[in-house]
Amino acid sequence: MHKDIEVEIRGLLSTDSYQRTCEFFKKNGKFLEEKERVFIDYSTFLPNEGVRERKKDIRVRMTNGVPEIVVKLGSWGGSESRKELLFKGKEGEFDTLVEIFGQLGFEKGIFAVRKVLAYEYKGVEFALVEVPNHSYYFEAEKMAHGDADFEKVEGEIRDVCGEIGLGIIDKDGFFEYIEKLNSESNEIFEFKNYKPNSFKERFNL
Repeated sequence: MHKDIEVEIRGLLSTDSYQRTCEFFKKNGKFLEEKERVFIDYSTFLPNEGVRERKKDIRVRMTNGVPEIVVKLGSWGGSESRKELLFKGKEGEFDTLVEIFGQLGFEKGIFAVRKVLAYEYKGVEFALVEVPNHSYYFEAEKMAHGDADFEKVEGEIRDVCGEIGLGIIDKDGFFEYIEKLNSESNEIFEFKNYKPNSFKERFNL
């Protein structure tokens, strides 16, 4: 049993519902931060992981210029509880992380760009996510203390989402959306085509 686990629920947003939800949180929530994020998700192409069956979510990402290694342990879907391991580096080191992971054998992944507005409302952290030139979705999360606490915390998140009028996506719908993003919006990253400092040059960091 993990002492602290992240309980997370997701749902899709139309352009109109995204704007309405932003306005709601501006008036009623606590603004936390705005995030400019890029990431490489390696698990999609790892043996025995993929999109639907993964138990380990392994990524390198950059949030507001700060590089990070993120590993989440446990199954994922529209609603989930996973343990998160996070390591933060220093600004300007994202390309170094990409090279290190490439040399460790992580040679292929899904590359994506996201813009995030984060708010807190009634003890739940909401991330309103924009997939540039494609779509919107939300993530609602709260920490639970051990597996026994999961159902209680998940119920609390669902209640708050219901109050706001946010629809929650089920597991099949979530996987279909991820596969849609991978085919229509995200890019395939291959380390064999990587050139040193290419992310620094691309994102002007």
